[in-house]
Amino acid sequence: MTHLLTDLDSLLDWSLRERPAHAVFLEHVLGREVASKTESRIERRIHNSGLDERKTLEAFDFDFQPTVDKSFILELGRLGFVQRRDDLVITGQPGTGKSHFLKAFALRACQQGIRVRYARCVDLLDDLHAGLADNSYPRRLRAWTAPDLIIIDDVGLGQVRKRDDEPTAAHSLFNLIDRRHGRASTAVTSNIKLSEWGKYLGDATVAGAILDRLAMHGIRLDINGPSYRKHLADERAKNAGTPGLLDDIET
Repeated sequence: MTHLLTDLDSLLDWSLRERPAHAVFLEHVLGREVASKTESRIERRIHNSGLDERKTLEAFDFDFQPTVDKSFILELGRLGFVQRRDDLVITGQPGTGKSHFLKAFALRACQQGIRVRYARCVDLLDDLHAGLADNSYPRRLRAWTAPDLIIIDDVGLGQVRKRDDEPTAAHSLFNLIDRRHGRASTAVTSNIKLSEWGKYLGDATVAGAILDRLAMHGIRLDINGPSYRKHLADERAKNAGTPGLLDDIET
């Protein structure tokens, strides 16, 4: 009853104010204890997931991104695809909401007791490659294979390792995707065309094998719309009476 000890004063104040029956008091105490433990478990799962931001579907501006089917996103947010062990690939330009959606799904997964891990693609690959140096690669690969859902964010952003004495990024990612294929869900966002994965990951054939596995039980969503970050930057510049930082950049 750890919560009871830390919350004893407020419980006593409530009891003196409300004067509940003994059974009601006990139910109230136990209810708060259960709620506290549940919240602690959720916070622990969020911390262990590697999630760097807490996004929600409720906070997403669907009016700004009208090409996105809101009902489809809300259905994905029920996480049925995780229960079915389906994969999810979201493509589109930066700022269109890809990462927002997957981070919101990850937060909901933590709240529902689903094991989840989040990482940017380059960070995940760096973690696996670090295992080659200290002989911890099998352990690291098992750790990434185990969760019910992993989120690989921002494929195409950041420079991946390319050393002759190491496997290509494509091989490292393939080893992970192949082990999860049909056993657990993998959700990916990509800022480049899927046809460009081979060049980015260093091996077109292996990249094709990765996409083949993701496609077999996969859900594909392409967001073709404006950048919300640019929109916010333009609004700030407009309010300040200054040129927008991204005015000269085509999106």
